[in-house]
Amino acid sequence: MAAVSLSVSTVKPLGDRVFVKVSESEEKTAGGILLPDTAKEKPQVGEVAQVGPGKRNDDGSRQTPEIGVGDKVLYSKYAGTDIKIGGDEYVLLSEKDILAIVN
Repeated sequence: MAAVSLSVSTVKPLGDRVFVKVSESEEKTAGGILLPDTAKEKPQVGEVAQVGPGKRNDDGSRQTPEIGVGDKVLYSKYAGTDIKIGGDEYVLLSEKDILAIVN
């Protein structure tokens, strides 16, 4: 079997899928208590790394995605597929699972 090396630039989402780099989780609570790895929650904020061409309409044309590469987004807690590439964590999810663009 041939080995495949993945990088963010070689992963191109299909349809209305979006490839998001997950932000780092909080190391401390608001009160200053350090959290162990087991107590950290999975972040729901990340930066869009790649965007698919868009969802197909009934007439066969593509609907342009509302988000673009570099946008910081808030997504559903249990949405998408977690992927680890080169030590960084990403999530591949559908555009409908993105709740908001964060400024």
